[in-house]
Amino acid sequence: MPRSMTGFARREQKYPWGTVIWEIRSVNHRYLEPSFRLPEAMREIEPKLRELVRRTLQRGKLEASLHLQLEEAGEHKLGLNMERVRQLAIASRRISAELDQAAPVNPLELLNFPGVAQQPELDRDAMQQAVLELFESALEQLVEHRTREGAELEQFIVQRLDAISKQVVQLRQRLPDILKAQREKLQNKIAALQVELDPDRLEQEIALLAQKADVDEELDRLDTHVLEVKRSLKNTSSLGRRLDFLMQELNREANTLSSKAVVAETTQAAVELKVFIEQMREQIQNIE
Repeated sequence: MPRSMTGFARREQKYPWGTVIWEIRSVNHRYLEPSFRLPEAMREIEPKLRELVRRTLQRGKLEASLHLQLEEAGEHKLGLNMERVRQLAIASRRISAELDQAAPVNPLELLNFPGVAQQPELDRDAMQQAVLELFESALEQLVEHRTREGAELEQFIVQRLDAISKQVVQLRQRLPDILKAQREKLQNKIAALQVELDPDRLEQEIALLAQKADVDEELDRLDTHVLEVKRSLKNTSSLGRRLDFLMQELNREANTLSSKAVVAETTQAAVELKVFIEQMREQIQNIE
């Protein structure tokens, strides 16, 4: 099944130490081109992020932004370095003994001394692992989005393929009548000129005209390419490039059909085919 290269994903998760938010956007691109906006503290995990993208996607320009909202320090349980507090208390008593009428020490003021209040250490490895896992989840959401859009693209393409097949069937049914009409038209022109023409030469001219007007081979190849496009739509490996190649083949047959047209009906059919092919080509540019 085809996957679109256009998609969006957003994942948010709260942890005891803060909130992690991933936003991923992707658009069509000839190759796989990921870019990341990361806080400085998470720069070292970028190679792992790129590897996850490489294993998940084949093509597309991807922009992934990481937002980290760490809990404020006041919301954490305050830690105290009691050894440091005892040292300060001893020092305070010594100083008070040397001074007359020394004011008592305010315990809250001790918190301002370096080393007294301690914030709990964040587990850096656990944070990075949580960020990676949430990114993987966001990638899954992105693939789901791209797959849904790809299903819509597939339906659009199949509708155009069916329209091409209908044109081929109608033209093939009309082909004997077209050849017969051209034969009669040539014979009428010769009769109107009131000249004698060697019967063998007449048959040669009719044969040449029939050869030029005979597009049965082109119609067969159009049918073959339509079947190949439908078969390829069941595969997701390098699908976009393959479909683009098949569109070129379909367009080549439509051009040949147009160049061999001897009646307006064939010309009109070739124009219709080109319209359907161009519509598919525009949509295929967005398939992974």
